Amino acid sequence: MDADRLTKVPLFEGLSRRELEQIARWADEVDLPEGKRLLDQGRFAYEFFVIQEGECEVRQDRRQLAKMGPGDIVGEIALIERARRTATVETLSRVRAIVMSARDFGTMMDTMPSVARRVREIQQRRIGDADLG
Repeated sequence: MDADRLTKVPLFEGLSRRELEQIARWADEVDLPEGKRLLDQGRFAYEFFVIQEGECEVRQDRRQLAKMGPGDIVGEIALIERARRTATVETLSRVRAIVMSARDFGTMMDTMPSVARRVREIQQRRIGDADLG
């Protein structure tokens, strides 16, 4: 993955060149077709995604919770909580995404406080939104 592409991702804003290069080593870019499931509710968590292009739908118990698009992240809750997936995420269009393994995601969270803080803020908002639903 090219570190320069990461400068356009809101989650990684303000990181040093060295930090961006490290994330680039941990991450891969993937192109996914419409209708591809990224995450299945109830399954174990093995990866984390940042959507660069396209749109995904988030469902919980077959109920649509949200649509996600460029700049949004998915898969963080189960990795942070060390729990099963809380929702199903499926592409609604062709999607380009950054994907990172659970191990590399954990290392990023441990070594990059600004990214960890942003991810946890997003996680807390989502948990709060789910409680309201």
